Amino acid sequence: MPRATEATAAAAAPRTASPAERVDALRRFAAAVRRGRGLHVASCAVLLAVAMTAGAVAVGGDGQDAARALPGVSRAVNADVLVRGDLDTAIRSLQEHVRRQPRDSGAWATLGLAQVERARTDGDPSRYDQAERALARSLALRPGNDQALAGQAALAAARHHFAAALDHADRALERNPYSERALCSRIDALVELGRYAEAAEAATLADRRRPGVPVFTRYAYVHELRGDVRTARRVLHQALASAAGPADVAYVATALGNLERGRGRYGTALRHYARALAADDTYLPALEGRARAQAADGDRAGAIVTLEQVVARSPLPGPLVALGELYEDRDAPGDRAKAREQYALVDAWTALARAGGVDVDLDTALAAADHGDTAEALRAARAEWGRRRTVHTADALAWALHRAGRSAEALPYARRATATGYRDATFLYHRGLIEKAAGRDRAARASLTAALELNPGFSPLGARAARAALKDLEAAR
Repeated sequence: MPRATEATAAAAAPRTASPAERVDALRRFAAAVRRGRGLHVASCAVLLAVAMTAGAVAVGGDGQDAARALPGVSRAVNADVLVRGDLDTAIRSLQEHVRRQPRDSGAWATLGLAQVERARTDGDPSRYDQAERALARSLALRPGNDQALAGQAALAAARHHFAAALDHADRALERNPYSERALCSRIDALVELGRYAEAAEAATLADRRRPGVPVFTRYAYVHELRGDVRTARRVLHQALASAAGPADVAYVATALGNLERGRGRYGTALRHYARALAADDTYLPALEGRARAQAADGDRAGAIVTLEQVVARSPLPGPLVALGELYEDRDAPGDRAKAREQYALVDAWTALARAGGVDVDLDTALAAADHGDTAEALRAARAEWGRRRTVHTADALAWALHRAGRSAEALPYARRATATGYRDATFLYHRGLIEKAAGRDRAARASLTAALELNPGFSPLGARAARAALKDLEAAR
């Protein structure tokens, strides 16, 4: 195929499925799996991936899928315009650019990053294969270029391949020590591998080399993981003051909302989410955070409406489980069926994610432990613990063991989940119920009380169970 024709085919945009079409595809897939029509789940997931992109994929002669553009550093495209401007406009600009300049390695790297970002925001991990091919094209055009290596780091992190993400980030930084994308991906990888001291060093280095909102927010999170909430809050406020555009304001204000919600400061959290949505009323993390804060603050009806908006646009496991639990908590006619549907959609999404090369064992373990197969939850939690040992994987393994009736074995992992100083009410709740089941009543009372004091509305079902467990423990004294 001549180069110009090849580039045109590769850059031609497939029709992107609407949010309603994507969710409908997930629902049909989930229903098919439940009915057991004899199709292997992996095969179904391939068909689902086609449905999620409306069945239209334009592929060039070298296998390069059409891609959407994330803010990048193509030589011929202004990066600031892509970062601060309308993403859809930026996508069209980049697609037109690669039609005219098919050998622009920077543009291909940017397109690869676009697919990563789009998969994260619209809940469609089938885009990761497209990202991989676009980044490979960039490296074929210009071997070893730091933009594509940084893109590979971001892709690996999105797929939860954190050791690979660290390797790609290090290689990118060898070529460009000031690559913001690589510096941030390196922090992310170290955090998700549980190497918190190294992550703190990486955040300090990134702050020295490329201070800015992406680094500031990661710097804050590393401090939060180590129990230093005061520093995390201060850094996030500084980041918000320096935010240069709506996207940055929405991102940082949402991070502040999440921090305050986790401390039980729901009014403050809601104000931060409101600021985020005033900057970008389509920003899904802010909508999800607002829904969770509404639920915690007693506005269950408002939370359900908001979460229904979120999952209609991006059916990811976190909001799906949260919505299902709100339906269970409300328990109106038909709510049990609605809750089951949300949990089935989680199963459908994880099948699609696996087909896209994502390690989803942590998502599987957390959802299945409470709303699915406890044996599968334990298998997934053990697999994830074998790959990375973070506070989150320790909590997931502890909870899966407890739900499988192995609370004594779970206790060391529950303790490890709370050992860094990171304060999370769900972790404390899990630890408290594990301690209660293991016969450690005094410790259980302390953990459950701490969970409810920290964040009394951390979960509609969990908070209720925590209060019931405390009542039982007091009655047994």
